[in-house]
Amino acid sequence: MNKLINDILWNQFGASIDMLINVVSNCDDNYFQTHKRFYYITYHSIIFLDYYLSIPPSEFSPMLPFTQKELDDRPAEAIDDLIPDKIYTKQELLNYLDHNRQKCNQLIYSLNEGSLHDRFKEGDQPGDMDYPVLEIILYNLRHTQHHTAQLNILLRQDLDKHMEWSFRAGDLKTNYKD
Repeated sequence: MNKLINDILWNQFGASIDMLINVVSNCDDNYFQTHKRFYYITYHSIIFLDYYLSIPPSEFSPMLPFTQKELDDRPAEAIDDLIPDKIYTKQELLNYLDHNRQKCNQLIYSLNEGSLHDRFKEGDQPGDMDYPVLEIILYNLRHTQHHTAQLNILLRQDLDKHMEWSFRAGDLKTNYKD
């Protein structure tokens, strides 16, 4: 694959992750601890960022474990059926985000003409994802940005706090490790 395409993918996906890191790291600790909807969106975003970077998905092994729960057993603030096994600290979530950022960078820069034929295939049941690797990367970028926007609007509405936009990976002053 052309290095220019790898660079473009990384610049944009990395920027999306940087914006997620930025909104989580700039969230007031008290707000983070008391507004569980913010917490559950953050956790969901991080878990699925990692999951969609796991090719094949059968190799997915979350750093911060969860349990799948039925609707009646989920906290009201949860946004899906993946419930964290405990309430992880903001720093644990940021460390996981840093791990995911590095994993994403490695995946993007490992792409070549041969690996573009790889697939993200969950299984053979109706509704299971079966996407080419490039499509799951773009899907993941959109998923990450969607939930980052939700977190941004919560901080804007509840705390009148504005987060910066990232044009390319690395242009925000976040705590990630390159």
